[in-house]
Amino acid sequence: MNRKSIILRILPFALFVLLTSLQGQWGESSRYWVYCLKTVVVAGLIAYLWPKIKEMRPIFSWEALVAGIVVFIIWIGLDGFYPKTGELWAKLSGVPLKPTTSWNPFSFYGDNSLQAWGVVFTRIVGATCLVPLVEEVFYRSFLYRFLIQEKFEKVSLHHFSLLPFLGVSLLFGLVHHEWLAGFLCGLIYQGLVCYKGKLGDAITAHGVTNLLLGIWVVWKGAWNFW
Repeated sequence: MNRKSIILRILPFALFVLLTSLQGQWGESSRYWVYCLKTVVVAGLIAYLWPKIKEMRPIFSWEALVAGIVVFIIWIGLDGFYPKTGELWAKLSGVPLKPTTSWNPFSFYGDNSLQAWGVVFTRIVGATCLVPLVEEVFYRSFLYRFLIQEKFEKVSLHHFSLLPFLGVSLLFGLVHHEWLAGFLCGLIYQGLVCYKGKLGDAITAHGVTNLLLGIWVVWKGAWNFW
């Protein structure tokens, strides 16, 4: 088992999750400046890892474009028709759901402030260009194949295995607020990888979805998606 290959694929995701958990820990402003800091740190780490992880390359194809658009439609289309992850956990555990405020920099910095627009721009760029690289490398390059075989690099990206296919997609869904949309999203991205045999199509599809969602959030003021 190549421990270095595993660490290289886990490290960006682990750092991303850690910094995400720190957002809001030092007051409302830290929801935004920590996100910007996270974007810069993760971008630097990806630049370092770029030559070391060969499959970390977006591939532009019509399949990726269609998959990205379909997932975006699913994400906004299902909203309001099922309990979100926190609500579902509250119902199952009996623990009341803590009230949260929307991630909306305009409500904090003021309407049309340059700071707010800067944060929004950073979030859209990060979600479009960085998040797909981090998540696709972790979930579909590493975790999916590792569940099939410890020497995961020997497993072709074309390889289909039902339980890892469903399990990784479900995990991908549960770490998102919109768990059902996330689960379906995971199925589509993983299916795209298995169909094409390359990670890059899923990276591009993921980027298309996040770009469209970011535009939708700002256009419609649908801050609940962020």
